[in-house]
Formats: sequence, structure tokens, C-alpha cells
Amino acid sequence: MNILQSLHNVATPGNGWAATAGATLTPLLQYLYGSDRQDILVVLFVLIALDWLTGVFAAKKDMSYSSEYGLSRIPRTLFLLSLPAVANLLDRVAGTPGFLFFGVTFGLIYHTWTSLAANAFRAGWPLPEAIVKLVGSEIKAKADRAAQKK
Repeated sequence: MNILQSLHNVATPGNGWAATAGATLTPLLQYLYGSDRQDILVVLFVLIALDWLTGVFAAKKDMSYSSEYGLSRIPRTLFLLSLPAVANLLDRVAGTPGFLFFGVTFGLIYHTWTSLAANAFRAGWPLPEAIVKLVGSEIKAKADRAAQKK
């Protein structure tokens, strides 16, 4: 009897919708991005989240924060997330074992890492001097863009 009572708490409409969404989206995501590629995609998603976080702190520090600008970056981020999926589909057409997928994904990881490092520098967070030199052009570009928004 206790088992049925505990199932009552688990079998809720919200859990049902979540399970349905997961059962629907998982095969779709595996089709688009390929199977056994979750780790590299998690790295990309985490870096994008960190880029957004550091961007908000940097913009607030130099007083160039604008929710309109932030919202306009959502379509750009969705576009960037679609590029590995397109590369995976092209790999399937060309018969290459992830060549385009991994190339595009590592390129996006590098681009996003550069952006978040520049944002962290603008936010005043400590970075090793070697990283500051490596992303110096990105720091300058972001500072110039922030100055134009003021």
C-alpha cells in the first residue's frame, strides 16, 4: 500500500509532461548532433552560459548593460548551437566520421572561450597575463563596442 501512495507523488502531470518531452527530444537531439557526443556539447553549453554570465557582469561594470542588447543575442546563440547539428548532418551526407562536427564544435568552443575570457577581463576578474595577451584583440573589440553603446 505504501508503494502506491508514493507513486501518487511521482505520477504527476508535470512529471508526465517532462517524461514525454524527454522521450521526444532525446531521439531528435541524437539525430541532429549524433550519439555519444554529449560531453563535447555539454562543454559548449557550459561555455556559452559562462560567456553570458561574464558578459552581464562586464556590461554592468562598464555601464553598457542593456536588456534589449542581451535579448538580441538569443537568436545569435541559437544559430551558433545549430551549427554543430548542420555539420553533423553534412558528415552523414559526406560519410565522414564526425570530421565537420568536431571541427565546427571545437571552433565554437574556442570562439566562446575567447569571448568569455575577454568578458571576465572587462568585469575585472583576475586572469593570467598569457590569457590577456591571447585575447587582447577581443578585449579591445568588446571595449570599443561597449563605448559605442554608452
